[in-house]
Amino acid sequence: MIKKILIVLLIAFIAIQFFHPAKNKADGEQPNHIGNVFAMSEDVKSILSKACYDCHSNNTRYPWYSNVQPVDWFLNKHIKKGKSEINFDEFTNRSLRFQYHKMEEIEEQIKEGKMPLNSYTWLHKDAKLTDAEKNTLIAWSQANMDSLKAKYPIDSLIRKKQ
Repeated sequence: MIKKILIVLLIAFIAIQFFHPAKNKADGEQPNHIGNVFAMSEDVKSILSKACYDCHSNNTRYPWYSNVQPVDWFLNKHIKKGKSEINFDEFTNRSLRFQYHKMEEIEEQIKEGKMPLNSYTWLHKDAKLTDAEKNTLIAWSQANMDSLKAKYPIDSLIRKKQ
């Protein structure tokens, strides 16, 4: 009985290897990328690239194990969730209120140690942010919020509390 169950599981495992979601890969220039509007130092670009873009952009660097199901489904789910929260490649296509709020969230998530996710940094050791890198991103997001506040009325950036 156990042998039959193992055979069925093996066949199911082999069968699911033929079903993969579309890869998160965009070709060419990203016209709505955050860096097209908000100044980014090389340090900020480097930090975002190593710790954020795999889940929060239109271009994911896939590890070898993403070719194995059900791991690919798991990764795809995380990428979709990450992009639904913030997509740096579609950032400037969103409202000013959204942009300002996401800058606040970047600062908050980093300060609280919620980003990058622990499950991501376990496998991507280089994505674990140092205190200096955290401070760089926090200062960058704060500078962007200050820039937005200097250009636009505050009521266009912050939703009034009811």
